[in-house]
Amino acid sequence: MSFVHLHVHSCYSLLDGAIKIDDLVNMAKTMGMPAVALTDHGQMFGALSFYKAATGAGIKPILGVETYVASEGRRKREPGETRHHLVLLAENLEGYRNLCRLVSRANIEGFYYRPRVDKELLARHSEGLIALSGCLQGEVPWLMLNRPNGLEAAARAAGEYAEIFKDRFYLEMQHNGLPEQVEANRGLVELSRKLGLPLVATNDCHYLLKEHYRMHDVLLCIQTGKTVAEPNRMRFTTNEFYFKSPAEMAAAFRDVPEAIANTLVIADRCRVEFPKPTYAFPALKLEAGESPDDRLARFSRAGLEKRFQAREAAGQPFSEDEKTAYRARLEEEIALIIKMGFPGYFLIVADFINWAKDRHIPVGPGRGSAAGSLVAYAMSITDVDPIRFDLLFE
Repeated sequence: MSFVHLHVHSCYSLLDGAIKIDDLVNMAKTMGMPAVALTDHGQMFGALSFYKAATGAGIKPILGVETYVASEGRRKREPGETRHHLVLLAENLEGYRNLCRLVSRANIEGFYYRPRVDKELLARHSEGLIALSGCLQGEVPWLMLNRPNGLEAAARAAGEYAEIFKDRFYLEMQHNGLPEQVEANRGLVELSRKLGLPLVATNDCHYLLKEHYRMHDVLLCIQTGKTVAEPNRMRFTTNEFYFKSPAEMAAAFRDVPEAIANTLVIADRCRVEFPKPTYAFPALKLEAGESPDDRLARFSRAGLEKRFQAREAAGQPFSEDEKTAYRARLEEEIALIIKMGFPGYFLIVADFINWAKDRHIPVGPGRGSAAGSLVAYAMSITDVDPIRFDLLFE
């Protein structure tokens, strides 16, 4: 039976994961997996690198994040506050955009030692997202193991998530050598039968190979400012958090084969395809019948004449031959800018630069790849004469 890893932390996960993106993709390909997910804690720093590496290797990338859900709301900040893990996977492009929104809000509105969301925010941005109940720190298994009448409390929490993520919420089982996980798995199976929620098998991967356990332990010490010798530090008490093969996972979950099968169901549902890159400029307010090309040409020509007049007023007029050379260079640039589809870019930049100058807001003489442009100089985007200083228009 094939299997897809849906819960993997990379080296982008801020000293939590020790898996390099290329190694992850190569391992998944070697094991014959059709897809693999990246679910770093609270961040998506590695998403683009992962997407490119996976698609380049013929592996479907599943973009995700393991969020921290603040139990008392993302805006409440108190010592010892409870936060639970929840795995979110992008089902489509809208799901990816919602992941970005959630991660941004988690870092801006919810940050308190960790980037946090809450159920109100999840409900607002749940479209296109598949949710997994998480590891032992997920709300559902945590309530099951740490509260009186734990199964009932876990059932209520699972029902809330199932309501937020309609037909997209899975109870996540793991096999990591922890006795608490064995107990949680029994409860999750019971909960699945009681609520009719699907099970899914995951392996919370923090390092690639089993023998990397010690290296990862040192990494955790660096993250938490502890030494390996300290007894009461954060540590993984088993060496089972490595990238297991489909055969290993099938053997571990032989009593619940549907949990393995659902990894493929989820992988099939996740189809994030980015549109081809395009330039999106703000809409310009144009005169009736006027195009951005027309306006660029008109503004540039008028602006160059103003530069000529300013030189004359300063007692340093251009000769007619110089003016001819400037006008010829300007027309060449206008034609190239129009050909490349960039009139809107120059017009928008000119608009906010000149707005700032009119209000005495310092903007500098200009910089960037178009700093040597005569069009930019004519439109007062820059204040350095590119012909006088022999600057290149790129």
